[in-house]
Amino acid sequence: MTKLPTFMTRRLRWAATGFAAMALAAGPALAQTEIRLGHVGEPGSLFQKSAEEFARRANAKLGSKAKVVVYGSSQLGGDRELLQKLKLGTVELALPSTVMSSEVDLFGIFELPYLVKDREHMKRIEKDVVWPALAPEAEKKGLKVIAVWENGYRHITNSKRPINAPDDLKGIKLRTPEGKWRVKMFQAYGANPSPMKFSEVFTALQTGVMDGQENPFTQIYSAKFQEVQKFLSLTGHVYTPAYLTAGARKWATLPEDVRKVLEDTAHETQAWVHQTAARDEDELLGKLKAGGMQVNTPDKDAFIAASKAVYDEFGQEVKGAQPLIAKAIALGKK
Repeated sequence: MTKLPTFMTRRLRWAATGFAAMALAAGPALAQTEIRLGHVGEPGSLFQKSAEEFARRANAKLGSKAKVVVYGSSQLGGDRELLQKLKLGTVELALPSTVMSSEVDLFGIFELPYLVKDREHMKRIEKDVVWPALAPEAEKKGLKVIAVWENGYRHITNSKRPINAPDDLKGIKLRTPEGKWRVKMFQAYGANPSPMKFSEVFTALQTGVMDGQENPFTQIYSAKFQEVQKFLSLTGHVYTPAYLTAGARKWATLPEDVRKVLEDTAHETQAWVHQTAARDEDELLGKLKAGGMQVNTPDKDAFIAASKAVYDEFGQEVKGAQPLIAKAIALGKK
């Protein structure tokens, strides 16, 4: 074997040392933790705006420690799939809404019609109901609620007729989210409700598999439902929170300083979410009208009267529900 000259041996050692130093220097950047945040909202939706604003704020604080990357439009799965991925640790964060009641029945309190009067009432419910009673139950199922944001007030659209009272829903095939109490509510109103992934709704409405659906303006407009729905009835039947949620096991593996940034930023973002939602409502209603939708204001008292059976069933079937319902209603009288 030929022996290399001394000067070449030294050069090789220097090169090796240099490469090692470069690898060490690059290591932290290459190993930067990606915090994936999945949601079902389309571009322009409140979900998309909220997630992007949170990511912008969090990433400015995280620096090279981690990076929040948002995946909207069900890229990482529908709501149920995202909850499962949180539990498995294959997704770090998600933004579920109604579907939380499929994991913890008590979250179905937000399926009760006309319970939440306004956003100030919701803030009191969050403080006295969500954090002490609902969030701990979610954690038992492997889901850690980080912050409470918003999906919004829901209204009914369909292709058949204006909905002025519950009787107008009879025979209407209505898509609902994947939460059983929404189904029970619309059954009580006389509709024919079916749960379905949000990503499948446009095609179902377009083809007539479904006659209608119910969602906040932000989801209706961003998903272009106005292109396949003629009637918009301003029922405002349910206010749905959205929950920035992590998988409890994966959350515990993140560095403490990263967790603190994410949690603090999530809470800070809430005010921005509420302000954006309130500002967008009038603008979006105008756009939906301009898109050709016929808008009517239903008889809400008729819907409230038809909702009693849902309150009764929820209170009887779900353990611990009755005192929470009473507390939430009382908080609306302050």
